[in-house]
Amino acid sequence: MVVGARRREELDALVAEIEADGGKAVALAGDVRSEEYAKALVALAVERYGKLDIAFNNAGTLGEAGPSTGVSEAGWNDAIAINLTGSFLGAKHQIGEMVKHGSGSVIFTSTFVGYSFSFPGVAAYAASKAGLIGLTQALAAEFGPQGIRVNAILPGAVDTDMYREMNDTSEKQGFITNLHALKRVATSEELARSVLYLASDDASFVTGTASLVDGGASITRT
Repeated sequence: MVVGARRREELDALVAEIEADGGKAVALAGDVRSEEYAKALVALAVERYGKLDIAFNNAGTLGEAGPSTGVSEAGWNDAIAINLTGSFLGAKHQIGEMVKHGSGSVIFTSTFVGYSFSFPGVAAYAASKAGLIGLTQALAAEFGPQGIRVNAILPGAVDTDMYREMNDTSEKQGFITNLHALKRVATSEELARSVLYLASDDASFVTGTASLVDGGASITRT
């Protein structure tokens, strides 16, 4: 497994955790906005493991929030660059390697925000993440004949640092929790299991999907 993100210290800790569980992993720190970094991650996977079978593009940012009429052009561009362009650059080189072997699974993390419903003040985030759904469908249609599956998960609220940053009071967290039919937010492990399904042969006939993993937020009106 090759893992990549901005922060080297956290990547090294993740590699140590994987290896402690009997797995094999190598880390490469970098900026997902860089096409050279996208190339380097794929090259490292091929160097270490011979080929690339699965790619999970999970990097994301909330971006500049607040009234949309006040969002700066730089703030908008940064959200698009990380959430959408970074995923495109990753997939561009991941798929380029996968087609050599006639199979592969590419997965993106989108969101229910801007798909099922949205909130005020998150235009850059919603637009960039919604763009991933169109990218998923376009890539799935283009590369399906070559054996490549492309899917996106659309999580509801997940208990992460980003979630706590956005919902920094008990009142805000209570409001978000109540939006979900299950009346709780997800754990990272629950999202990971959904990704594993899409990566696996169990999903061999699944491609082009925007898969809601949202605890029923999309259907709840109570």
